[in-house]
Amino acid sequence: MKPESESRDPSAVHPGLILTIACIAQFMVILDVSVVNVAMPTIRSALHFAETDLQWVVSAYTVTFAGFLMLGGRAGDLLGRKRMFLAGIALFSLASLLGAMADSSGLLVGARALQGVGAAIVAPATLAIITTTFAEGPKRNRALGIWGMMSAIGGSSGVFLGGVLTDGLSWRWILLINVPIGAALVVGAWRVIGRDRGPRHHQTFDFAGALTITLGLIAIVLGIVSIDQHGWTSPQVLGGLGGGLILVALFVLIESRWAREPLVPMSIFSSRTLVGANVVMLLMGSSMFALWFFLSLYLQQVLGLSPLEAGLGFLPMTGALALVSTRTPKVIARLGTRNTLTIGLGLIAISAAMFTQVSADGSYAVDALAPMVFAAVGLGLTFVTATIAAVAGVPAHEAGLASGLVNTSRQMGGAIGLAILTSVAASLTRGYLVDHPGVGALNPEALTYGYRGAFMLAVVFAVFALAANLTLLRKAPAPVAPPLSSEL
Repeated sequence: MKPESESRDPSAVHPGLILTIACIAQFMVILDVSVVNVAMPTIRSALHFAETDLQWVVSAYTVTFAGFLMLGGRAGDLLGRKRMFLAGIALFSLASLLGAMADSSGLLVGARALQGVGAAIVAPATLAIITTTFAEGPKRNRALGIWGMMSAIGGSSGVFLGGVLTDGLSWRWILLINVPIGAALVVGAWRVIGRDRGPRHHQTFDFAGALTITLGLIAIVLGIVSIDQHGWTSPQVLGGLGGGLILVALFVLIESRWAREPLVPMSIFSSRTLVGANVVMLLMGSSMFALWFFLSLYLQQVLGLSPLEAGLGFLPMTGALALVSTRTPKVIARLGTRNTLTIGLGLIAISAAMFTQVSADGSYAVDALAPMVFAAVGLGLTFVTATIAAVAGVPAHEAGLASGLVNTSRQMGGAIGLAILTSVAASLTRGYLVDHPGVGALNPEALTYGYRGAFMLAVVFAVFALAANLTLLRKAPAPVAPPLSSEL
């Protein structure tokens, strides 16, 4: 007798509605990575944050998001994707409400950490639901193209939406708006997503594996985000990175030798395509997260744009992302995975190289607009293609695992890249100030000097991603392109 999750096909119910629910949920959890950036000065004044503690409004979310992704993805496989999706959305919405009502810095940071746990459950569940709803081929690729578009736009539009809500209403609405959206998603998911209980009767759960990988990833991310504040050789950084790597090594040992039902079966890494796609996603995240972050700072701190003006400046990038992401499956069908990634990663490298030429007395139209469009096209091609490659050929009972892996690669890449590039930019800016006595810390020339160095390192990450693509992903014949009128 077939398990319930396999005997009932959710795609036979409402595939379009299922895709819509999954994409809105993914947009919401990715948006919350960056939506608080422009509100940071307002939050600092309202809740009396110390300057050194303010980073945790962002870091508390990214640390738990990245740390719990593997556990969240596998839990969907074992306990049911619908069940975990509903639980994740409920937790995320409740944490958003707590954060919006926070009257102290500690409560806000705690709420953001809970949001990250909810996001770590939701993100892999959305991708797994799409993967199991649509059969592998053109229809799934089109669905993943839309999902990828929402993910990419969620990251790039955070500055815009954060600026609109902060300037027009209050910083609290950045979090509060998640509550009605989350409630609507819970109702919709309850009604249209097919019920599943996981493909196996899990009499045992790999608690040791879950504990070591979750603590290991959290320790690594904590070490990384502490670099800018404490320095590379500090006990906080070395202890976090060293302890995290030891825990990850222990996790591999547990999964390969001791676990009866491993959280992450090592056999999944036998897919060269999956491994290559995750390496590309890790390095691409290291490059692109930093581009968004430093571009936002450049527009506001150097060019003097307001939060709302900076947000509006990101709209061309968001529009280009939306257009390219939905077209990417057809590009893959004609050119193949590796060629599409080569073009996308090349454009990301070119855009980062263009950003190295920004000037302290520049303008948005001259210094930012063109490289933003190049970055949007490259990101749209790369993100969607790497996601499709990462879940291609994965059996339904491991869809959550593959989804957790690719989401973890993106989040870890973003955390690693942002921490390294922030440290480099701060060091270069400090060096400029030493060489130019009497210049203030917020001098546009000093800031721009640091940003240029960060953009140069982003070029390096993009080139490494391009090399990984050419090395790890085999050149495969392009599949037949679906017709433009093909329905989901």
